[in-house]
This record gives sequence, structure tokens and C-alpha cells, in this order.
Amino acid sequence: MIKLTKRLSAVAQLVRENASLADIGCDHGYLPVCLVINGRIKSAVASDVNEGPLNSCIQLVAEYSLEDKIKCVLSDGLKNVDEKACCDIAVCGMGGELIAQILDECTWVKNRDKHFIFNPMTHPEILRKYLCDNGFEIQNDIIVKEGRHYYSVFDAYYTGNKKSFNRSYYYLGNINDFEHKAYFNHLLNYLENKSKGGEDYSDVISAIKEKL
Repeated sequence: MIKLTKRLSAVAQLVRENASLADIGCDHGYLPVCLVINGRIKSAVASDVNEGPLNSCIQLVAEYSLEDKIKCVLSDGLKNVDEKACCDIAVCGMGGELIAQILDECTWVKNRDKHFIFNPMTHPEILRKYLCDNGFEIQNDIIVKEGRHYYSVFDAYYTGNKKSFNRSYYYLGNINDFEHKAYFNHLLNYLENKSKGGEDYSDVISAIKEKL
């Protein structure tokens, strides 16, 4: 039986019940296979830009005889993903800048029926700002600890309402659990070092310190 990592488990928990899922950057395909096996979703498209990981996903799907439930697609972002094949879209394991670019290059993401789950490995603040600037509303926003690493996981819907926030929001989002102090202390150190380079992050630094 497949056991998801804490990071992927957090992503899985945000996928809607009985959804059709697109897993962008599927790697080995653990997320869609696990969700189908457990009856959480009815079908999935698993895509990756690289043939190696996609072939691993194809083998895993075949191992569990799920070819009728999971379609594996070689795709740069969402370019080869059929919008009718998914209502929930998970984009995980890449930088916030790249995820924003993937969304920006797709013609059908601005759809109120679509539900997006993100796991940016770097610069979640860039992705949050892109979402807010382009009419998406962030919902759940959590920090997950896996081993010695911390990961940001959040979901969003398109509403069409473009909003501007204080810069600190793009770093803190809707996070309401600040128990992982090491994550926020690391973020503070990062911003304080950048401030030494000449850019003023005092507003964000103050906002983070208030939460701690």
C-alpha cells in the first residue's frame, strides 16, 4: 500500500471528495494513485514535463491496474491537460515563480469551478501575489514539517476579484498556525539578510515577529 509523505498528505487532504484530479509535476504518481485507491477521487490525469518520472508513474498505475482511472500525460505544465478531465488541480514540487508561470500560460485556469492546490518549494510569496493580482482567492494555508524541512501548502479558487494586500500577506497568507517557529525564524533571517542588501523588509519582519 502506498503511504504518502507528510507533504503530499497535506496536499491530499485539500483535494475535494469525488473530484477528478490533475496532478501537475506528478513525479512517481503517488498522489493520484493513493487517492484513487482510497476512493477519494474518481479519476486523475498525472502529468510531468520529464519522461523519466512520467514513466515511473505509468509503471505505478499499471502495477495497481488503474489505467482506466488514471491517464498519464507528458506535458509542460497544463499545456497538454484537458480542462474537462479535471476539477481539482494540484501543482506541487516546483518554485512559486514557475507555478505562477504555468497558471499564466494556461487559457482555462480562470474558471470558478476549478479548485487549485499548491505546494511551492520556494517563494510561496510570489505565487500568493500572483493569485491575488489575478482574481484568485486563497483558502487554507498551512506549513508542513517533513523531516528537517518545512513546506508551504495552500489552495485557491478563481473569483475574478483582484485584490491588493500589504506585502506581509504574501509571506504569511492565511496561515493561522504558527507552531513551526523554526520555519518563521528561517524566514526572518532570510528577510533580515535581504534588508542588509538595501531593500527594506521592515514591514514584513514586524508582521512575522508579531505572530511569534
